[in-house]
Amino acid sequence: MYGKKVKLRILFLSFIFLTIILTIFLVLKSLEENVIYFISPTEIKNLTELDNKKVRVGGMVKESSIQTSSNQINFIITDFKSEINVSFSGTVPNLFAEGKGVVAEGFLRDRNFLNAKKILAKHDENYMPPEVKEALEIK
Repeated sequence: MYGKKVKLRILFLSFIFLTIILTIFLVLKSLEENVIYFISPTEIKNLTELDNKKVRVGGMVKESSIQTSSNQINFIITDFKSEINVSFSGTVPNLFAEGKGVVAEGFLRDRNFLNAKKILAKHDENYMPPEVKEALEIK
C-alpha cells in the first residue's frame, strides 16, 4: 500500500515524536522533585500531614521576636493570622529586620517550628537605589 520511502518517514517521525514525549516527561519529573513550594504560616497550621520535604515559608518578621546568640538566630515569621518559630545558623541578609518581609527555606520540625537552611530577605517593590533617589530629589 505505502512505498518504502513513506514507511521510513512514518517510522522516523514516530521515533522523533516518542523521543520528544520522553524528554518532556523526564524534564517534568526532575522538576517535580526539585521544586520548593512557598507556603505561609497559616497554610502550615492547616496541613493534614507533615512530610520531610524542603519548604519555603514566607511572611513578615514579627516585631521584638529576633533573638541572637553567637552562632544562631531565632525569630518568628507571621502572616498576621498565624506564626511559626524559625531557627537559623549562619549569616542573615542585610535587609533582614523586624517588620520586614522574609522567606525562610528549610525543613519543618512540626507545625510550629522551622529549621532554616537559608534566609532570603524581601525588599519593598518600590525600592530605589540611594543614588537614583538623590538624583531625582536634586531636579
